[in-house]
Amino acid sequence: MSAQPAAARAIDAAAPVLLRERDNDIAILVLNRPQARNSLSEALLIALSEAFTEIATDKTIRAVVLAANGVAFCAGHDLKELTARRSDADGGRDYFRQIMTICSGMMQQIVNLPQPVIAAVQGVASAAGCQLVASCDLAIASAAAKFATPGVDIGLFCSTPMVALSRNVARKHAMEMLLTGELVAAEDAARIGLINRTVAPGEERKAAIALAKQIASKSSYVLKIGKQAFYRQAEMGLAAAYTYASEVMTENMMARDAEEGICAFIEKRDPSWEDR
Repeated sequence: MSAQPAAARAIDAAAPVLLRERDNDIAILVLNRPQARNSLSEALLIALSEAFTEIATDKTIRAVVLAANGVAFCAGHDLKELTARRSDADGGRDYFRQIMTICSGMMQQIVNLPQPVIAAVQGVASAAGCQLVASCDLAIASAAAKFATPGVDIGLFCSTPMVALSRNVARKHAMEMLLTGELVAAEDAARIGLINRTVAPGEERKAAIALAKQIASKSSYVLKIGKQAFYRQAEMGLAAAYTYASEVMTENMMARDAEEGICAFIEKRDPSWEDR
């Protein structure tokens, strides 16, 4: 009776931790560790980083959807994998630093990616999983999804998830999530700005792809400079942000697609983008 579960575990262990799919010009990345609630193992972090590195230079990809298989979107870091390194000579310090550095770098890749990234959240996104959602440019969630930064409950404050979380929601909402560790329902996550909106359970990936296709119909050149400008100005003071944004708009006006788009608007026709 025990042979089948063991075989199933072996199949799970051999499966790719990250699946990569295409829907025309939309790249779909699917976290594929359902048996571990899609926790961010070292292998999954590296796979995500490698995927984003490749996507960044692929001009045939105009938007990215980040989804997950199983009941959970992402349970955060793989605590079993981390705990196993406490037997290292340094108690695991170097490995912990390495994992946090890889994870932080991958989250920044999402922000720095030329293409917009949309999370499709079907279940619980906790700790670094909540950070993953917050790092994406947009997020569509099942009405049954929940979000949390519960590190405080296990003596490990969610300090790195805090970086992305505090840049998406107001301080008091972020602090409540970080200090209590309580699960936040999808409806409340939308209300505080962690996600864009909710959809019926099972419709989140379809809705995210539809949104990606809508965005992909725009000039990829314009999307690239707009996304970059959004995040850069957000870190500036008001006057500096306006100076920077004015320069961005000036350069944007000189682009071929701006000229084409404005002419198409005036002439009441659809624009023909050349992504430059």
